[in-house]
Amino acid sequence: QVQLVESGGGLVQPGGSLKLSCAASGRISVVDAMGWYRQAPVKQRELVAVVASDESAEYADSVKGRFTISRDSAKNTVLLQMNSVHPEDTAVYFCNVKGHLATASFFDTWGQGTQVNVSS
Repeated sequence: QVQLVESGGGLVQPGGSLKLSCAASGRISVVDAMGWYRQAPVKQRELVAVVASDESAEYADSVKGRFTISRDSAKNTVLLQMNSVHPEDTAVYFCNVKGHLATASFFDTWGQGTQVNVSS
């Protein structure tokens, strides 16, 4: 199947920057959408940003102009550059990758999550 390995979370001060990385591996044939979601305590998981195979991207209104999502299709990797972070950005961030396996089966896989804490 498909495995996702996330990295880059941690503690950052308000106004600071952080970069998250997620690498997909396995018997992957095609990767379609790659995205980042987040879940804060007592809140539902929400979309942060998603990038399609044509590299078009969509962002949550709350992060537009501050966060940038990018992908390296050759390495099946997706990055989230987080700038000018706010305390409200504190959450567990989850990577999500959708695509097709070598068997042509569709996959929709989640990472284990990485904690981001924005605090002074």
